[in-house]
Amino acid sequence: MPSKPTPKPPSAVAEHRRRLRSRGLQRVEVQVRGEDAPLVRAVAAALTDPDQAMEARALLRRRFGPEPARSLKDLLAAAPLDDVDLTRSRDAGRAVDL
Repeated sequence: MPSKPTPKPPSAVAEHRRRLRSRGLQRVEVQVRGEDAPLVRAVAAALTDPDQAMEARALLRRRFGPEPARSLKDLLAAAPLDDVDLTRSRDAGRAVDL
């Protein structure tokens, strides 16, 4: 009877990425123009630096984060309704025999 093959140990790269994930980090790969690469590296470095991370996140969220969800009440309050006639006639329509 053939013996079971022994499982391959994880590669060094896989083990390194597992340790990063356990620390809450995630690998991200992006494609940018050559002149933007130093900027993207600086942003990534600021996000991982404990002294700069909070300020960098706040700055990036203000500029690129999603707009906060607005309620229907907020949207209506912000709508320009100056020239809109919101009155409605009290006509009940025609009489219907059932």
